[in-house]
Amino acid sequence: MYINAEGLEFRAINEAIRASGGDITLAGCSGQRFICAGMSDVCVTIKGVPGNALGAYLNGAEITVDGNAQDAVGDTMNGGSIIVRGNIGDAAGYAMRGGCIFVKGDAGYRAGIHMKAYKEKVPVMVIGGAAGSFLGEYQAGGLIMVLGLGIGGKRVVGDFPCTGMHGGKMILRSDCRDIRFPGQVTVRPASAEDMQEIKKYVAEYCRLFGADEKQVMDSPFTIVTPDSSNPYKRLYAAN
Repeated sequence: MYINAEGLEFRAINEAIRASGGDITLAGCSGQRFICAGMSDVCVTIKGVPGNALGAYLNGAEITVDGNAQDAVGDTMNGGSIIVRGNIGDAAGYAMRGGCIFVKGDAGYRAGIHMKAYKEKVPVMVIGGAAGSFLGEYQAGGLIMVLGLGIGGKRVVGDFPCTGMHGGKMILRSDCRDIRFPGQVTVRPASAEDMQEIKKYVAEYCRLFGADEKQVMDSPFTIVTPDSSNPYKRLYAAN
């Protein structure tokens, strides 16, 4: 099904998507917010640039963006997948609690802020380029991976990563010698067991975006987790 979003506001776009169902190509997208908010059981390919809160509260739908996306991609998403073949803005995956986000390029500030997990729901965000400052701020669960591909001499992540982190895991494709972490996290090189987990997500990234898996894996990886003595844990998670 083909929908032309040119000149339509988000309510009309979402109504057309719900009415169509199935596989949908949404063309002419130009900054409309809340596309596919709360949806399940649809597969949408977006041509153009969707606005803020793409896939907010997503509950099982599959979204592919053939370009860039703006802020708050996957805000509080519960399930499904969002694949962005370009860059994303700030606060991607805010309070994300399920599903996966794969980004070919860079992410802005505060990606994965308040990401959380519960029982079988473990959200995953894989960023192919670099991430901005405050990555994983107050992270309570789930997995954030940053691969640092095509970033030249930039750091894989900006300032203040893991601030207030009290759950979950962060994986950075770097030795992280140039990154300053807060005192309440543990930073260590990836183990052989870690590399098996890493390989699974790298393989999926390479499948989606055509990267060379062997080349991506041929690099040091760093694992960041919260300390067990973290004072934030009792404030945000049940013991």
